[in-house]
Amino acid sequence: MDQGKAAGPKWWSRPEPVTPAPPEAHAAPATPSPQAPEDAVPRHGSDPYDTPPYGEPGPWAPAPPVTRPADTPPPAVPPVPPMPPHTAAPAAGPVPPPLPVGQWHRYDPWAAPGPLPAAPRTSRRRGPLAAVLIALTLAAGGLGGVLGAYAARDGGSERVTLPQASAPGEAGKRAPDSVAGIAAKVLPGVVYIHVKSDSGEGTGTGFVLDDEGHILTNNHVVETVAKSGTISVTFNGGQIRTAKIVGRDTGYDLAVIKVAGVKGLRPVTLGDSDAAQVGDPVVAIGAPYGLEGTVTSGIISATQRPITAGGETEGSDVSYVDAIQTDAPINPGNSGGPLVDSRGLVIGINSAIRSADSSSDPFGNGSQGGSIGLGFAIPVNQAKRVAEQLINNGKATHPVIGVSINLQYDGDGAQVSPEGEGDGDSITPNGPGAKAGIEPGDVITAIDGKRVHSGEELIVRIRSHRPGDKLALTLKRGGKERSVQLVLGSATG
Repeated sequence: MDQGKAAGPKWWSRPEPVTPAPPEAHAAPATPSPQAPEDAVPRHGSDPYDTPPYGEPGPWAPAPPVTRPADTPPPAVPPVPPMPPHTAAPAAGPVPPPLPVGQWHRYDPWAAPGPLPAAPRTSRRRGPLAAVLIALTLAAGGLGGVLGAYAARDGGSERVTLPQASAPGEAGKRAPDSVAGIAAKVLPGVVYIHVKSDSGEGTGTGFVLDDEGHILTNNHVVETVAKSGTISVTFNGGQIRTAKIVGRDTGYDLAVIKVAGVKGLRPVTLGDSDAAQVGDPVVAIGAPYGLEGTVTSGIISATQRPITAGGETEGSDVSYVDAIQTDAPINPGNSGGPLVDSRGLVIGINSAIRSADSSSDPFGNGSQGGSIGLGFAIPVNQAKRVAEQLINNGKATHPVIGVSINLQYDGDGAQVSPEGEGDGDSITPNGPGAKAGIEPGDVITAIDGKRVHSGEELIVRIRSHRPGDKLALTLKRGGKERSVQLVLGSATG
């Protein structure tokens, strides 16, 4: 709109101040007068020039500007009637100061003097800062409420008690054939072995055989300290004692050590490994990676599993074991620990594992991964015989057939070394094989009716027996199959 033309009141502009009437028109009377009637002062709606287009304003709304033609005199103010005699005239108070330009408010001259009303708030859009302040206020209020409730609950007389089921039966008791029951029975007889020598340190497991302090373990656990070094034995109760080697056998991978001055020993009970069957539950106890008192469970996966282990490092002997296979987790550090049945009887000595890395040492001498469910234990019937010989004689005997085996033969079966091969005789003179009629070049294919597929497997089968046992061998010679009978001999070393 063109602001140079006065087309009427400017409703969007601030009001111009109204020129007051001459002083004599509003002079106060000399004598007291009664209170002026309410219509003594013009109100909105009573003046034709004072009618806003938006109706009667509210008590806090700004007064619209009053605009009159310049030639129109202000209306006369009627005389004020006298006040009653008993009513005193209002005290002449100070005239309020003029409102600053732009502060929209009406002043009633007949109202009692008092503070001016506050200016009305203007509406504005709340920005992000206001939203953040409100959110922080609410969050602080919520946190204060939570802390207050917690403080009241913690400091008050009421305390929270959560429900909990009680253990069935007598507390701490488990069935004897449960894993917990088996562990409680066997753990007191299991020990943890730490060896230290100039070549390094190692750990393993063993178990108490008798009250004299004899402990059975694997040979590869203690072989590094056979000449020099120390053996430290930690019992399940926390006692630590030094031990010495009584005897060891590399072919069976067994050793017996002994501690002295220990009271209250808890020997384990040996079972019958020949009675073990595939699928029977078993429990393995040991210290895998130094974690003493570790208990794992599984089943017997196979029996009479021929394995060979060791020999990967220089000076390490090869062990031949007709093993019990189990899927109970066994890891490095379990070596020498017991494999027990559901009655808590030892049926095997945990000795080897097959890891995901086929090139690793199954005895844990090299770098290898953990268990993949292929663990192997020396049958306790074989270990019992060897342990007795080591305790009584300091060494064990091996059953032999008196022939040399060609381990490079790649056919099916175990070949007796042909004449002239190897450092010694193919057939030991007057040995069990010579007496049975075995000749150089014969291929042995079965023992007591069980197939033999390699020279290593033949040795394992022989080692699973005792000297003096009778065997029936099936062999091939010149394309023909024949059977022979022999009695196992004995050898040491």
